[in-house]
Amino acid sequence: MIGLIIIGDEILSGRRQDKHLSKAIELLTERGMAVSWARYVGDEPERITADLRHALDSGDVVFSFGGIGATPDDHTRACAGRALGAELSLHPEARELILARCRKLAEQEGKPFEPDSPDTLRRLQMGHFPQGASIIPNPYNQIPGFSLLGRVHFLPGFPVMAWPMMAWVLDNCHADLHGRGRLTEKAVVVYGAIESVLTPLMVDIEARFAPVKVFSLPSVDHPVHGRHIELGVKGAPDQVEAAFNEMLAGLSRIGASIGPNVVQSGS
Repeated sequence: MIGLIIIGDEILSGRRQDKHLSKAIELLTERGMAVSWARYVGDEPERITADLRHALDSGDVVFSFGGIGATPDDHTRACAGRALGAELSLHPEARELILARCRKLAEQEGKPFEPDSPDTLRRLQMGHFPQGASIIPNPYNQIPGFSLLGRVHFLPGFPVMAWPMMAWVLDNCHADLHGRGRLTEKAVVVYGAIESVLTPLMVDIEARFAPVKVFSLPSVDHPVHGRHIELGVKGAPDQVEAAFNEMLAGLSRIGASIGPNVVQSGS
């Protein structure tokens, strides 16, 4: 399964709107993969640590967004260390990348590069990762992210950095998972339906065609269909057709009024 942890008080307070979830879905869909779960957490070290411990213990591939900078509200690196039970240390490759970035900034500003200056030392804090971490390259400014256990990946909160870094991880670390989450949805519009009447049919379809999932999306004021339910099935392409045909037959048996079919592939 693929999980997401999105960190930051600014998301929960509404000062900023999260864009990571929708982009992660897009990046995964392009590769035939899908999000299984997502969590939002504020800048509270205890909660971050608990969510990261769950991620590390879960066996899932997890992407954590945010909190890996070097300001007082950036807790993710320390929380990752506590969750893993590992000390933080300056990663050698991260050190070289960060120093190269600092050197380049000094040259751009026409200033001498000072490797022991307070500013450089603060930047080097962003290279302190739990021991055993591997780095994730950052094409935007070369300040890397990191991975633990080969499947829990820590990215910046800035979309311009995080999204190409996530794409790199998916293509370089998890290419074997591409295509495994490719799903097809087939649904039909059912006019004037009540979910409680449709529930026995839904339960029967899921029981007979597992692991296909049944979904029900009611609407009370649709501009075209009015009050209706979009009733459908979702699963691997080779499993959906039979389940959907049986759903249509079941709707016919109970005299449901049905409209057009809806098909969505590659989710």
